[in-house]
Amino acid sequence: MPEPSAVARHPVQLQPMQVPKASDVLANDLRERILRGEFPSGTALPPERELVTQTKMSRTTVREALRILEVQGLVAIRTGRSGGAFVQQPGGDSVATSVNLLIRGQQLRLTDLLETREAIEPACAGLAAKYRNDEDIAALEAANAVIGDLDNPLEKFLQANVDWHIGVAVASHNELLTGFMTALSNAIYSSTENKAFVDDEVRKVTFKAHKTITDAIRAGDSAAATRRMTKHVHGYAEAVVQVEERTEIEIRD
Repeated sequence: MPEPSAVARHPVQLQPMQVPKASDVLANDLRERILRGEFPSGTALPPERELVTQTKMSRTTVREALRILEVQGLVAIRTGRSGGAFVQQPGGDSVATSVNLLIRGQQLRLTDLLETREAIEPACAGLAAKYRNDEDIAALEAANAVIGDLDNPLEKFLQANVDWHIGVAVASHNELLTGFMTALSNAIYSSTENKAFVDDEVRKVTFKAHKTITDAIRAGDSAAATRRMTKHVHGYAEAVVQVEERTEIEIRD
């Protein structure tokens, strides 16, 4: 056998290892327990000092883990003598927050948002026709009454338009769709291009379209509600595209 000194020595190479932060480990464990239902909504997590003792982690780590869960909408942090971290189950607000961050972070254009609405909202209308109740119908009619009043300022029209579209999603009684449409509708409302072409004629067309869709939802006619919503959101998207194209031509000229 060759002498050890004669053996070729090759340097050992290891790949970099990603070690999770302690706060992420704790947050992940608590998150899974909450989502599995081990900690029902409203449950008070152990006080910070007790969590430090139980987990053998630092106070800073425990606080950071709770802050992560708070941002994710899984716990509510209350201050004061009766304060602490209280479990809450994620709902439509959590979906809306996540989608809103995606929209803003990627700086999605209005046309992208309108295309997404074309794909989703007709389904919302169809479900709304199946599951709506009297309160849902009243909310849709109240929002559309504001839309139909041409004396209202533009901002009031736009907000009522958002309220109506979110109201359709709410009437579907599907929390996932409601959260998604809440973020989408608010993003469309905030768009500068969306305000560029709204005149009295657009308001009249919008009011009429909303009324026919609301009528179908009230009647429980899913096919008609889906069909009418498809026509409405597609027509709106086409109008926005035309405005954008005209604006680009004017800029080039």
